[in-house]
Amino acid sequence: MSNPTEAARPSRDWRRPLRYLWRLPFLALHLGLGLPFTLLMINPLSARFELRGERLDHRVIRWWSGTLVRIFGMRVRRYGTPLPGAALFVANHVSWIDIVLMHSQRMMGFVAKAEIARWPLVGWVASRGGTIYHHRGNNDSLHGVMHQMVQRLEAGQAVGVFPEGRTTRGDAIAVFHARIFQPAVVAAVPAQPVALKYGARGDAQTLVAFGEKESFFANFVRLLGEPARPAEVHFLEPVAASEDGRRRMADTCRERIIAAMAG
Repeated sequence: MSNPTEAARPSRDWRRPLRYLWRLPFLALHLGLGLPFTLLMINPLSARFELRGERLDHRVIRWWSGTLVRIFGMRVRRYGTPLPGAALFVANHVSWIDIVLMHSQRMMGFVAKAEIARWPLVGWVASRGGTIYHHRGNNDSLHGVMHQMVQRLEAGQAVGVFPEGRTTRGDAIAVFHARIFQPAVVAAVPAQPVALKYGARGDAQTLVAFGEKESFFANFVRLLGEPARPAEVHFLEPVAASEDGRRRMADTCRERIIAAMAG
């Protein structure tokens, strides 16, 4: 991947205040009206109705996520088709907006660090969206996460994970943890690698990524003032559940994402 470094970030952008002036009212409207409507639609009744082959509550969540991404100036381009039904979606990870970007294309329950549950607003929305929380370094928590993943996959639902285990600087794809693929092996469902690229040819990965010691709020505010840019979601060739090794599944998914990022 060819990406700018932190030093390459412009020190002064006179258009940034204008972007805040333009986007903040839309963000306030989306949070004040769109969010309550979305949360209201996440209920057992709307889950029974389908619109063009998709559950109504899932479609509403995709609408809300896609609109939020656009408010941040990102123009989504999708390549490939997400698998229907039960599947383990695995993607590279640089920022909180990765989850929103993927939700704009396909509803799935994500595995995320437990700290997200305490984030203002985002934690509440994530919990309502079926996020599976994991306490890092806690084996009991990990076992519980694996159990929930298997249950959801066997029930025909989709689960999303970031196998790198944490956000990265965006300049490389870290090693994928093979253990997170075990539920797919147990449930006998495929894993579909997903490459998330920000900017033309992925040249804004490090700009979207969390900076060193940058908080969620600081990243949120900074991204809101960033220039408009494309955000690509590449749904790649699925990897079948492999009884002879979850490590093979992890490595194959990682290789395909790296190839897509370089392509």
